[in-house]
Amino acid sequence: MSEQKKVVLVSAVALIDIEGRILLAQRPEGKSMAGLWEFPGGKVEEGETPEVALIRELQEELGINTWSSCLAPLTFASHSYEKFHLLMPLFACRKWEGIPQAREGQVLKWARPQELRDYPMPPADIPLIPILRDWL
Repeated sequence: MSEQKKVVLVSAVALIDIEGRILLAQRPEGKSMAGLWEFPGGKVEEGETPEVALIRELQEELGINTWSSCLAPLTFASHSYEKFHLLMPLFACRKWEGIPQAREGQVLKWARPQELRDYPMPPADIPLIPILRDWL
C-alpha cells in the first residue's frame, strides 16, 4: 500500500481572450517551482468552493473580477508530488472585468493554444494542454 499523502485542492482557470489566447503566469522567485508557467488560480481555503476560491484568487493575483456563472468546468488534474497530492479543477473563463495585471511579482503572457507546450510547466499542468488545445 502506498504512503498516505495530504490532498491539496487548488482551483485554476484558463482565461481566454477574444483572440482565443490563454493567460499564463510565471511562478516568481522564492516560490516552489519558480520560473515555471501555470494557469492562474490558487489554493481552495476551508469553507470555499473551487469557484469562490478562483474568484478571490483572480482579484488578489490579477486585479480582475468574474462570476461563478462565467466559470465553466473544463477538466481537472490529479498529480502526486513528493509531499502532497494535487487535485486541481480547471475552469474556462471568457468573461471578466478589468485588465489582468501581475500583482504578486509574477510575469504574465498570453499564449495561443498551440504554443502552450513552449512554456515549461509544473508536471500537474502538462496533461491539461492537449485538452485545452482540442477544446479551443
